[in-house]
Amino acid sequence: MRKRITLLPGDGIGPEIVSQAVLILDKVASKFGHEFDTISRSAGGCALDETGDPMPEATIEACRQSDAVLLGAVGGPRWDHLEGYKRPEAGLLRIRRELGLFANLRPAVFIEGLKDASPLRAEITARGMDILIVRELTGGIYFGPRGMTTGPSGREAFDTEIYSEEEIRRIARVAFDLARGRRGKVVSVDKANVLASSRLWRAVVTETAANYRDVTLDHMLVDNAAMQIIRDPSQFDVLLTSNMFGDILSDEASALTGSIGLLPSASLGGSSFGLYEPIHGSAPDLAGRDLANPIAAILSAAMMMRHSFGLEKEAQAVEAAVSRVLAGTFRTADILSPGLIPVGTREMGRLIAEAVAKG
Repeated sequence: MRKRITLLPGDGIGPEIVSQAVLILDKVASKFGHEFDTISRSAGGCALDETGDPMPEATIEACRQSDAVLLGAVGGPRWDHLEGYKRPEAGLLRIRRELGLFANLRPAVFIEGLKDASPLRAEITARGMDILIVRELTGGIYFGPRGMTTGPSGREAFDTEIYSEEEIRRIARVAFDLARGRRGKVVSVDKANVLASSRLWRAVVTETAANYRDVTLDHMLVDNAAMQIIRDPSQFDVLLTSNMFGDILSDEASALTGSIGLLPSASLGGSSFGLYEPIHGSAPDLAGRDLANPIAAILSAAMMMRHSFGLEKEAQAVEAAVSRVLAGTFRTADILSPGLIPVGTREMGRLIAEAVAKG
């Protein structure tokens, strides 16, 4: 198999972690007889500095011409003074919409060897956690009308949550289809006791569930869901959420795994094409210091192989390699415990690549 991948290393630690994910892709290609051709393009703050645009049209076109995209991270405090539409994060919202990537998959799993890194009590982690958060990605409050005005009490700002019936239905179908290949349970998260958009969300999800009699559907208010994820994460299989709720809940779930540096994500549309990225930020304080955890980026590459390339065996090989390394004594700083051996970004990547090669 030969595939073309556009790399968007981005800002902060982005280039460092993407380089380790590419190392793993190269190892998989060598071991399984594939060819992964990569090209690198600017995105985020670095693109803003170079061109004045956080997501240049040339970058978007390169992504369109690829089979998949691997993103590092964008943003940082040096660009925080800019207006919202000029910030690096605005470029990320733009590429999601222009490429039609409406479904964001964020798995949160306890990795063997790392349960001690979780802030939860041992009796809770012993039950396990394997949650797939399915987040709507191109609608909701992040894309609705927004602005700032001046009123009687001074400055006023507004952000508007808007969802159409079709936007809700298509993301619900993704969640139900994925649940069929898992444990057959979907919990849809909303705030239907307060928000009109959530009441429509709940109604459309319930209607869609009628076509999935083999999947169990429950509804949960977002504040209760935030509490239940901490109380007993083992009760969840697939969590279906709106854009903002999914953003928040997935970060909460990542903390339970031991580090946000462990969680990958996939952004998909109506085809095999996808954009893959770790859910963490650019961590500019760690940039250039060989301290960042590359595992989320590496696992994002595994999701790419599974969802865009149909290479399930190869994806499992990478995930198994990560687990084997973490079953040992080597840890990056964010998951380091007393008595274990600290390693940097490059060494962790090398260890996982070696584990892939050994099988």
